Amino acid sequence: MRDQLAALQQAQSADDNRLLRRQATDPAAASESVAERARLLDNAEQAAREPLTEAQVRTRLDEMLTEAGWSVQDAGADLNLHVQGDRRGSGVAVREVTTATGRADYALYVERKLVGVIEAKREGADLTAAQAQADRYADHPTDAQQRLIAWRTPLPFRYVSDGGETRFRNTLDPDSRTRRIFSFHQPRTLARWIRQAEQDPQAPSYRARLRHRMPELDERPLRPAQIKAVRGVEESVALGKGQQGTGQSRSLVQMATGAGKTYTAVTFAYRMLKYAQAERVLFLVDRNNLGAQAQTEFENFTTPDTNRTFAELFNVQRLGVEGMNPSAKVVVSTVQRLYMELTGASVPARTDADGEEEYSYEAPGEIAVGYSRNIPPESFDLIVVDECHRSIYGKWRSVLEYFDAPIVGLTATPVAQTFGYFNGNLVSEYTYQEAVADGVNVDFQVYEILTRITGEGGVIAQGTIPVRDRRTRRQRYEDFDEDVTYGAREVGVGVISKDQLRTVIRTFRERLFTEIFPDRAKRDQETGELLWDEMYVPKTLIFAKNDNHAEEIVEVVRDVFGKGDDFCAKITHAARKPAERLSDFRNLPQLRIAVTVDMIATGTDVKPLECLLFLRDVNSWAYFEQMKGRGARTLSLTEFERVTPGVGPKTHFVIVDAVGVTRKDKVDAGPLERHTEKDLNLEKLLRLTARGVAEDEHVSTLASRLAKLDLQMTDEERAEIETLSNGVPLKTIVHNMVEAVAVDEQARTREAAEQLGLDPDKAVRASVERALQPLASNPALRSRLLEMRRAKDILYDETSRDALVSAGAVAEDESTARDTVRDWRAYVDDHRDEMAALSLAFAAGSQVPPREALRRLKDLTRSVARPPRAWTPDRLWRSYEQVGEAVTADRSAARTAADLLALLRYELAGGAENGAEPPRPHQEAVQERYAAWLVKQEQADANFTPTERWWLDHIAGATVKRVRFDTADLDYAPFTMRNGTDGFLAEFGETRAEEILDELDRELGA
Repeated sequence: MRDQLAALQQAQSADDNRLLRRQATDPAAASESVAERARLLDNAEQAAREPLTEAQVRTRLDEMLTEAGWSVQDAGADLNLHVQGDRRGSGVAVREVTTATGRADYALYVERKLVGVIEAKREGADLTAAQAQADRYADHPTDAQQRLIAWRTPLPFRYVSDGGETRFRNTLDPDSRTRRIFSFHQPRTLARWIRQAEQDPQAPSYRARLRHRMPELDERPLRPAQIKAVRGVEESVALGKGQQGTGQSRSLVQMATGAGKTYTAVTFAYRMLKYAQAERVLFLVDRNNLGAQAQTEFENFTTPDTNRTFAELFNVQRLGVEGMNPSAKVVVSTVQRLYMELTGASVPARTDADGEEEYSYEAPGEIAVGYSRNIPPESFDLIVVDECHRSIYGKWRSVLEYFDAPIVGLTATPVAQTFGYFNGNLVSEYTYQEAVADGVNVDFQVYEILTRITGEGGVIAQGTIPVRDRRTRRQRYEDFDEDVTYGAREVGVGVISKDQLRTVIRTFRERLFTEIFPDRAKRDQETGELLWDEMYVPKTLIFAKNDNHAEEIVEVVRDVFGKGDDFCAKITHAARKPAERLSDFRNLPQLRIAVTVDMIATGTDVKPLECLLFLRDVNSWAYFEQMKGRGARTLSLTEFERVTPGVGPKTHFVIVDAVGVTRKDKVDAGPLERHTEKDLNLEKLLRLTARGVAEDEHVSTLASRLAKLDLQMTDEERAEIETLSNGVPLKTIVHNMVEAVAVDEQARTREAAEQLGLDPDKAVRASVERALQPLASNPALRSRLLEMRRAKDILYDETSRDALVSAGAVAEDESTARDTVRDWRAYVDDHRDEMAALSLAFAAGSQVPPREALRRLKDLTRSVARPPRAWTPDRLWRSYEQVGEAVTADRSAARTAADLLALLRYELAGGAENGAEPPRPHQEAVQERYAAWLVKQEQADANFTPTERWWLDHIAGATVKRVRFDTADLDYAPFTMRNGTDGFLAEFGETRAEEILDELDRELGA
């Protein structure tokens, strides 16, 4: 033990020295050094100390009882059971009281009546055995105790504790069960329970009243799914389901967005307050603005039995700086506000343009909750968690686990972590499909608009290029000596392509009344011309990638539609008066289109919405479903016509997919990045890393930010970072960080540590610190990364002309896809000779010039894309995918004429019936063939210089675009950057150049 303490002291000394060095180089570190040192000391003490003895545990229990308002006394001459308590009640905890079966460590007296016992054990002892011991003492008080002072026998309230864990059993409950609690209940709480038991001996406890005093549910104001949910919750809480390993009963309600989750919660909360005599209900929301909505819904709820409003019967409070109102029966709060009230600590917040504070989910260090006299653990008899994924999965969950109350979760989008937190206790399930079938939600259709730049990126021609600072939006012009090539992932983030936005929005406008909402088309009776009326434009919400992207979209929408500020507005947290603009969007007929990033993505209702236009991708299934739910809400015809007159009722909504979001596979989990830039920027993340206090979620977010930065870097910048990091590429650093915080990897680390007899928590932390070491130990690297991040301005592509690749409704079912495949197959068969000739034109060695072959293919593509067939390459490929006859790795990429050629050849070969190899996207096939060819060259010792690889890579890229490479392409961009044909011949030599071109034509050609 002495050696262990010495080692810890030595480690602490080293930590102190590190802190001093940090303070000398970083003044901001000084403000956190005290807290950090305290944390390190606490960790050292926890690791070094021996488990508490029973005597030490009793000292700790004395403190806990005193905190809860008990007068702790000895069973001697000075005992005074008449001591007056404070607002926490009058209670005395007497040490060492003899019962008929032994001596209880503590006997609990409330208002001079013996009501319970506490059994204390040394730290780490078997508390299950201790509970049996406490039960014996409570079941068998002495004869005198039974006759003179016991409230009733057996005594109902039994506690066991080792100072670190406390368990409680209330035998007033039916089928009473021991549960873990944070600390002892206050005397006034036990006094209230006693009064309620005396008033109703047949249902003496909250859970007993839930079983026996709840009247039949009035189903009239409820939908079938709400009825099922209310009954499921009441039964689950009454039976204490979902409690295993937690101490709290946990119940999950899955209910589709728009199906009335909050109304359902108000219904069962009202019934529990009135009939089960619940003391108070906590309703937890994810954001402040949702708290205001929830408060309004509670207060305006009309009770079915009295026809009065909820607010007339019970006080509803939105928790604020004034603290919790003791008379409040419903408290609405965010987890951050609740934490601040419990601890007095502050939480980072930002103030939006309306002056509303929005608290960050980021907080310094561990979220530790201590006992609060003002809000003790028994303050609530029910906690309702409304879509608060961030409150229950991360470190904030300790706030909820402080309370001795059942938890009910409401969500439309449960993921694996959700089911895990609620112990798999799903009490009610109501899917989106069921909601549509019941008329609770409206169904949706998908309409895709895919453009060349959206799918492939583009090239900004060299010269003077507009550049905008992403923070200030200040614009300047810079001269570029070479063309700037950008990929699809950079569109809207690092590059704003004006024509890409114009092409998407123009296509949206042109096809709005002909294909997207064709029933809205109003035509002149004499001329037949389409009449344009902005009031027929559906209320449309456009999802942008970021605030800068949103600004550009707003400008383009106003320009393309030829309308002003009242027609289209940006509604983000950064916008002016966002809450007011959101209200306008709901209620004003003239505001037809809103552009947002995250503010209206979840939780916020705009019932008249009929169209969602995605200009950003979404990887999380749960988040996408939340966003999709914005359009699903129903409303009456009268409500709808107030904002969209003359078009009839809302029957469906349309997802206009301009980025392939509906076709991309999504994960059933949260994103890697767990904090927004507003919550925690790169500078703060790097500072936490340098100080050694970055937790797993910080590491995950930092990895996400650095991965994005790496994508934006030039090769020269990556080389510079690799030099600064002593030869470790940034991608490797990011990979190690992600691996260090991965759940599976941490589980393996823990298992290995346990096998070696090491502390598993320390082993996991050591693994994380090793992953962070290249950043934590290198101020120059951190500084340069920040400089690069800040220097990443937004480039404006004003030269590239975008082209519409496809636009049309997406096939909704497999039968439609099979019909499309069958009809295309028949078309190929009817034109077999023509199709075979076209296929041969692209064969290696064909006498048909590549440009002529490509022209013929594009002619065919345009021909079959015209009505009535409307067979775009995208539509055909999706149909083949849907029937299982096409292979695709990247479902978000737009299909091209080259992919149509692949489908054509597949049918010429007889299709699946004749064992033809399934068609693969042309781009994927070329890239795979090129990689295989390079491997073959390497095996033959044909090594290429970096300059030669530049030529080869670009030839492969041109083959992707043109199906076959044409030597004439050498005299076009990008080859002209290196002197075109002459440059190619100079690099390879005439003979070798010709051989390579012939070989690539054979290997890469379609």
